Amino acid sequence: MDAVETWVDWTPVFRLLLVGTLLAAGPLLWVWLRHRGATPMQRLRALTALTLFLTFDLVLFGAFTRLTDSGLGCPDWPGCYGAASPIGARADIAAAQAAMPTGPVTWSKAWIEMIHRYLATAVGGLILVMAVVSTLERRRGPTPVVWAWLTLAWVCLQGAFGAWTVTMKLFPAIVTLHLLGGMVLLALLRWQNVRWADPALRDDSPPALRAALVGLLALVALQIALGGWVSTNYAVLACRDFPTCQGQWWPQMDFARGFELWRELGQQGSGDALPFAALTAIHYTHRLAAYVVLLALAAVGLWQWRCGQRERAWWLWGLGAWQLVTGLSNVVLEWPLIAAVAHTGGAAALVVVLSGWLAQPTRRRPGLEGSPTVARLAAEGQA
Repeated sequence: MDAVETWVDWTPVFRLLLVGTLLAAGPLLWVWLRHRGATPMQRLRALTALTLFLTFDLVLFGAFTRLTDSGLGCPDWPGCYGAASPIGARADIAAAQAAMPTGPVTWSKAWIEMIHRYLATAVGGLILVMAVVSTLERRRGPTPVVWAWLTLAWVCLQGAFGAWTVTMKLFPAIVTLHLLGGMVLLALLRWQNVRWADPALRDDSPPALRAALVGLLALVALQIALGGWVSTNYAVLACRDFPTCQGQWWPQMDFARGFELWRELGQQGSGDALPFAALTAIHYTHRLAAYVVLLALAAVGLWQWRCGQRERAWWLWGLGAWQLVTGLSNVVLEWPLIAAVAHTGGAAALVVVLSGWLAQPTRRRPGLEGSPTVARLAAEGQA
């Protein structure tokens, strides 16, 4: 019988899943050992908080991967030249580095890229466990089953965007969507984390203030998208002075080409090189939007202060100051790695903080007031 042609080599996929499973086993074992005397729901609550923390770290490491130009450290997916790690691909990596010493493929960049993939797979495994356990524990009381499975579906989509980031050679629109997907994943996990903490939690903020928080979160999301567009197009250094840009308050800018979404990195849709005026437009739009976001953070924080929510106000003002300092550092210090990663971290922290506040219901869930389940869960949260 003739040999059947192999269209897809699944070996790297299975190897990546094995590594991710081994990495996910560590946090799962830690939660089990630390909460040996706890109920399954308490363990699930702890696992949700730990997964949120690890996902935040993953977003930061993703920024580190992008900012060190390691996104194509292994130019195939999911393995590295078909191997499970750079160790098995050392001959291919050496050949690529010899052909282009400062190119996208080097030994260190390959490891950075693969570590990012390992961590992402491990987080996906933890989210899968959360979804399964949430379903199994539903008979014991209300659990966020829909949110858990939605989060699992989203992390799978996020993995697909990670693959497209590599296979489409850092296509700016795909890389930016991958960044936004990470922020959405943080918001989904934070939502579950808050709902697990206390099912009867109540937020007494005025409806108008909660509406303002929704608007603020939308504004932050837009600014993150603009920031991702700046980073993925390498437009950070298009303006190296502040508060002016290139010594002008309104430099020459090409918005049409700068915000042409579907195009290759460094190119226009026509295939011609992207002009510098387009990079300037990308950078300056993000800077102008930053002023609006900072004013909104200050205004909503003041509103919270007057409503007696002083701790929340300090969180908004503190994160706003953090973003201002790290953003300015990227410009005047010419994009140092630590400032760039810290800037992404501040944006992620804003998403976690705002989505956490909005996750708190404005009133007790219908039918749960005074129920034995709510009383038991509240007692477990205090135990």
